[in-house]
Amino acid sequence: MGKRSTVTPGRTRRSTVPRWAQVCTAFGALLVLLSGGMLATSHALIARYAGSVRQADLFGDQAAGAPVQHADIKGPLNILLVGIDPRAGQVNEPPRSDSIIIVHVNPGLDSAYLFSIPRDLRVDIPAFPKANYRGGTDKINAAMAYGSRVPGQAAPDPARGFELLSQTVSDYTGISHFDAGAIVDFTGFQKIVDAMGGVDMYIDSNVKSEHRQPDGSYRTPNPKGEGYIGPQATYTKGNAHLKGWQALDYVRQRYGLPHGDYDRQRHQQQFIKAMVTQAMSRDVVTNPLKLDAVLRAAGKSLIFNGRGNSIVDYAWALRDLRSDSIQMIKLPGQGIGTGSSYQGERLLAPTDDFFASLETGTTDQFLAAHPDFVNKEK
Repeated sequence: MGKRSTVTPGRTRRSTVPRWAQVCTAFGALLVLLSGGMLATSHALIARYAGSVRQADLFGDQAAGAPVQHADIKGPLNILLVGIDPRAGQVNEPPRSDSIIIVHVNPGLDSAYLFSIPRDLRVDIPAFPKANYRGGTDKINAAMAYGSRVPGQAAPDPARGFELLSQTVSDYTGISHFDAGAIVDFTGFQKIVDAMGGVDMYIDSNVKSEHRQPDGSYRTPNPKGEGYIGPQATYTKGNAHLKGWQALDYVRQRYGLPHGDYDRQRHQQQFIKAMVTQAMSRDVVTNPLKLDAVLRAAGKSLIFNGRGNSIVDYAWALRDLRSDSIQMIKLPGQGIGTGSSYQGERLLAPTDDFFASLETGTTDQFLAAHPDFVNKEK
């Protein structure tokens, strides 16, 4: 694992720079990859939309002009999903990975572990000559920004950014190889939810929105300083049916929650499972118009690389994976520094042992010995 800081841990400092979309989750990518069950009746239909999914060399191992080597998909698998939040009108701003999710699929391809890497995790980022980056220590979400810079070109390249981020994640976790990866933006994610007709999920705590009003419109920035003014959308503990904007808003919230970003990560994971359940429901699978809209929205939202296999190949390989066989994992961590000296987050022991268990195939035994790593549904 990467080198850990020894700065005194403390509470996360609230950013003074408003970010209208702190988190852009990789839900859209996960929806397509983990909804292989739809293929039981819709294999040809999904294949028809595969061409709308953008392809890119996300791992930097595809030589220009060289044919991609197709291989059978066998478990176990490690899939890296990254959410970015492109800002309207700022096409030359390097993207940052506002959401980093790893899916570890077990050898039988019918169960998986899902966990999030904190966006503010303090790590060593390796040198990346393609972007003239010399390497250094920073928050992990900066890796994508550093890697996406193209010398002599104003516009960034998210695929290069993903490449550096994947190297950084591998160095930190010890996961030496990712079998597939995807980038998704939040606009596409919201469209997927709306195409499904919304999503049902359990809200595990009362949450007030930092960004939205009850009608979905954005709150007004506070002219006197930090934060926003105006009525707030609220999400009440219990079962709820969320529209696209509500789902995105809910999983973005971290301020006011007892454990900040760690609670937000849990909400993201809960929502991923809810999306997968909805995607494989008869309401979607047996409704041609709705399924068409979902697939179109998902296809337009993604940049995908399967290292020789298409997104349809992966969806078919994971056809036996269901939402109730996806185990959500929470990694223990804490802030580094306090107040204005806040530097980021660090993960705590025995997270190193959890990462090692993924490589040795002993994660079930690890979780039996460390039940606190399991994210509870309710």
